[in-house]
Amino acid sequence: MNELNKAIDEAKKIIIAGHVRPDGDCIGACVALQRYIKRFYPKKNVYVYIETVPEVFQFMDDKKDIFSNSVPQDKFDLFIALDCSSPDRLGDAQKAFYNAKSTMCIDHHISNRCYAGVNIVEADASSTCEVLYCLMSEDEKFSNSLNKANITDAILSLENDKKLEFEIARALYIGIIFDTGVFRYSNTSKKTMEIAGKLIETGIPFWKYIDECFLQRTYTQTQLLGRTLLASMRVMDGKCIVATITRRMMEFYEAKTEDIEGIIDQLRITQGVEVAILLHEIGDQEYKVSLRSNNYIDVSKIASFFGGGGHVKAAGFTMRGSAHDVVNNITGHIESQMFNK
Repeated sequence: MNELNKAIDEAKKIIIAGHVRPDGDCIGACVALQRYIKRFYPKKNVYVYIETVPEVFQFMDDKKDIFSNSVPQDKFDLFIALDCSSPDRLGDAQKAFYNAKSTMCIDHHISNRCYAGVNIVEADASSTCEVLYCLMSEDEKFSNSLNKANITDAILSLENDKKLEFEIARALYIGIIFDTGVFRYSNTSKKTMEIAGKLIETGIPFWKYIDECFLQRTYTQTQLLGRTLLASMRVMDGKCIVATITRRMMEFYEAKTEDIEGIIDQLRITQGVEVAILLHEIGDQEYKVSLRSNNYIDVSKIASFFGGGGHVKAAGFTMRGSAHDVVNNITGHIESQMFNK
């Protein structure tokens, strides 16, 4: 019995939570773990806190029985933090974390602070959903059920257990494709592909999730993307590309925070660019900064310096100041790494 199963087995009241402004990997992991506990530990009382679920992922909770954006005052036996590198990114669930009898963190961020009582952090994994799959697959009951799944719509309508297995496989797959950019990013490994293959074998319509969760855009998202790319500029002899999304732009297009998703990756694939920087204005002289690199710049080091975190080639943080000041601060760190390359 691994640490995850042991912790679940010993707890009666469990809370699962992800990071603020959750992405596909965070949401997929929360859904998969909640459904896993419901399927194999049906007597456990499980609560899931997610700050807000982007519309594109809401279909994973079609019965509205998984997510809540409020945290009860109860004291939990076990708090499981997913895809969250530090406790201050748990949002309103932070108090419940510190009040819980035992805590666990499952993550894949190299910047994770190992802040829980038990920390399962695999920096080489593509996603938290990959880490979670590996933990779940050590459970013989889960492995056997997944291997025999062969899920169809007819089965789903007849057997609740099969439906839960379908929802677990679906959530894990969505989390993996989100954090690997549908297997395009360098964090994709042979192991990642093998796990994805196992999940596909269950019969999930994987092509549908790639289209609807990753490639498809709303008209608002398309407009915001076009405006942002049009206003982008190259600096540092073209090795760096910078774009800013202001609050005024968001208001003009009636856009939500989730509508920004994917823009940074469009900047990153510009020919000749090593680092892409996207500034999202979230307050007066305050920006959420997203960084992506292509080859040799470790953006996680830059993000960590400014109090954020992430991965070698994908990281982020929040910074105060003018957009010009923010970019100047970041490019100084990029230049330092280029000089020492």
